[in-house]
Amino acid sequence: MSLGRERLQGLASLAQVGRALRAQRARAAAEEQAARELAARREAERNLFARSVGAVQALKQRNLAHTVPRRPEPLPRQHWLDEERVLVEAMSDEFDVATLLDADDQMSYRRPGIGTDVTTRLRAGHWAIQRQLDLHGLRVDAAREALGAFIRNAHKSGLRCVRIVHGKGLGSPGRTPVLKSRVQRWLVQKREVLAFVQARPMDGGAGALLVLLQPVAHRPGPG
Repeated sequence: MSLGRERLQGLASLAQVGRALRAQRARAAAEEQAARELAARREAERNLFARSVGAVQALKQRNLAHTVPRRPEPLPRQHWLDEERVLVEAMSDEFDVATLLDADDQMSYRRPGIGTDVTTRLRAGHWAIQRQLDLHGLRVDAAREALGAFIRNAHKSGLRCVRIVHGKGLGSPGRTPVLKSRVQRWLVQKREVLAFVQARPMDGGAGALLVLLQPVAHRPGPG
């Protein structure tokens, strides 16, 4: 009786193993079939263009254009350095401006060859103020650089009248304006400047200058 039961259990185990093997073979066959179908689809996709175009014939002459890669424009580094050097050298604190100023009640300047009517009209507001630079709180070197760049850029932009605010010196030691005389020296040395006058009270009074710039088309000589 025991032997018969063991034989039945063995047969059942063999049947179970058989079912597992058949399932495994079925999965392998399905995977193989899926791989064949995928390969066939990919091959069809690769040949799609060729089938659509049809028969082709190679050209006897390739007729290719030979191009030369365009090199990037060089950066004008030396020109920039030259401009910086000129900017510093052309605005010296040692420049004697006293003989160039008109010693009227408000101290004005006009380039040689410019009539007094120009400073009169400038002081009267004949030219509208188009831009301004405020130098309050800047050290001397920073103010010099800022003023030089401002005048150069304003002139290149075609502006004619600008205002430079240098302050009245009320917050300086001894209540003496630190930048006022320096700004006058610097402006006299700028070729772009035709004239300047002390601003009207409504425009800043003794703490600012109105500056008239050369027209862009004008090319002044050294001076």
